[in-house]
Formats: sequence, structure tokens, C-alpha cells
Amino acid sequence: MNVEQIREYCLNKNHVTEDMPFDGNTLAFRVAGKMFLLTSLDAEYSSINLKCDPQRAVELREVYEEITAGYHMNKKHWNTVDCEGSLPASLITELIDHSYVLVVQGLPRKVRDSLQITD
Repeated sequence: MNVEQIREYCLNKNHVTEDMPFDGNTLAFRVAGKMFLLTSLDAEYSSINLKCDPQRAVELREVYEEITAGYHMNKKHWNTVDCEGSLPASLITELIDHSYVLVVQGLPRKVRDSLQITD
């Protein structure tokens, strides 16, 4: 998947916004103001940082060489995914969905209710 495909996929999710909070090259996708995906627009190859359940994060890193501990992120809760390797697009979208759901589940119930987001 390339950055445009990832961007389109993320923006089709409920209440997702995008911004560049760090510099003109790092694009962040958020739900209710909380990041669930980061990517660099200036990188030589396409990769994304995604939130991940800690146990699953380790399992994914052991199985797929394209998935590593989150670059510049809390390595317990974030993975970096090489989107130009041999990972199928279906796995990448599944991991994006997982990250989104984790962030939604971490929102206060009042926020989830106001946005009409269910777990």
C-alpha cells in the first residue's frame, strides 16, 4: 500500500482527522484527537507507525520481518510497518483497524458516546 491508499483508508473511518503536528513531513491520523497512525511523507520507502496491543505487537515482530518496534515511539505499544515489503494489503488494513479500535477503546465513554463510536 502506498501513502495515498493508506490516507484514503484512514479518512473513511468515523471521526478521523489528519494533521502534521511535528513538521511538514510527518502526517498523523487521529480519532477524537488521539493518534492511531503516523507516517512520513519524506521517506525513501513507505512505512507507518501503528498502535498495537503489547502482546500482539511482539508476536507480529516475531512473524513478520516488515514489522518492527515503533520508530521514535513507545516500543511496547507501537509498531512500525513497512508497507512496501511483502505484507498483504489486507494485513496492513487489519493492523490499521486494530490501532483505530485500541484508541477508540481508550477514549472516555462520554467522548465515545458523543461521537456515537462503539467498541
